Amino acid sequence: MILLISVCSEELHYFEFVKPIETILNEKKIKFATRDYKKLSTDEILKAEKIIICGTSLKDNEFLKHLERFDWIKRYNKPILGICAGMQIIALKCGGRLLKKQEIGLTDVKFDEYFFGLKEKARVYCLHNNEINPASLNEFFIIGKSENCVEAVKHKTRPIYGVLFHPEVRNKEMIEKFVEEKI
Repeated sequence: MILLISVCSEELHYFEFVKPIETILNEKKIKFATRDYKKLSTDEILKAEKIIICGTSLKDNEFLKHLERFDWIKRYNKPILGICAGMQIIALKCGGRLLKKQEIGLTDVKFDEYFFGLKEKARVYCLHNNEINPASLNEFFIIGKSENCVEAVKHKTRPIYGVLFHPEVRNKEMIEKFVEEKI
C-alpha cells in the first residue's frame, strides 16, 4: 500500500495537490491511503510500502510549525518521495536549510541521471517560495537543477527522494514510476 501524506491546511489545497496524485494511483489501480500529517499514526507509517509526502499551496506553510510530526523520517528505511513541501520537510529533517526562492510556472530541469522516468532534460511545473540550500544537503545527491535552484535529490544511503516541482501537474509518469519501480 502507498501512503499519501497531505500537508494541506485547507480543503481547496487538497484538491489541487493531493487529489491529482490519488487520481494517478486510481488510474493505475494502485492501492493507497491518504492521511493528514496531523492525524497520522505510527502503525500507518510502518504498514506502508512507500510514502509520498504531497505538496501544498504557496501560502500554506502551517506544516513548518509542526516538523516534529515528521521525526519518523530519520528512522524510516522504505521509499519516500517528497513533492515540493514534502521535499522541504525531508531536507529539514535531514539537516537541510531553506532559502527564500520563488519559482512559478514551467521550468527546465537538467538531470544528472535517470530519475523515475525523467532523464537529461525535462520541462516541469514549479510552484514554490522556498528552495533547499544546496550547501546544507550533506545527506543527499543533487540529481536535478533548474537555472534557479535544486529541483531533485536522492538520499545517499536510504531510498528517500525529493522534487521541488509538481509531477502531479506535469510529468505524471514520474509518480507512476516511483510507485511501480522496485527501489
